[in-house]
Amino acid sequence: QVQLAESGGGLVQAGDSLRLSCVAAGQTFSNYIMAWFRQVPGKERDFVAAVNRNGAGPIYADSVKGRFTISRDNAKNTVYLQMNSLKLEDTAVYYCAARSGRVLSPRRSEYEYWGQGTQVTVSS
Repeated sequence: QVQLAESGGGLVQAGDSLRLSCVAAGQTFSNYIMAWFRQVPGKERDFVAAVNRNGAGPIYADSVKGRFTISRDNAKNTVYLQMNSLKLEDTAVYYCAARSGRVLSPRRSEYEYWGQGTQVTVSS
């Protein structure tokens, strides 16, 4: 079992930056691929970004490419999502997720563990 806890969400203005954190506990953090997803009420949970076990070769959704950066610190059991140039449409609950294996994936169904989410609201 892996327990995930997100933090760092909040209310910001369009154009601002925000950094989300997700701390993992329970298993060896470096054994897991980590990802961020987001969800708006009434819609599916969408992929945002994922990073490999050693922090290499991240992948991003097209909607956030060039604005968001995913990174991890295995010594701190933490994965981050740096969000810059935030837009109104980035408003969502952001979830941290973990999966075992070696291949990065944007598929929600392939992630075994999820956090409770943190709200990000971008205002004009």
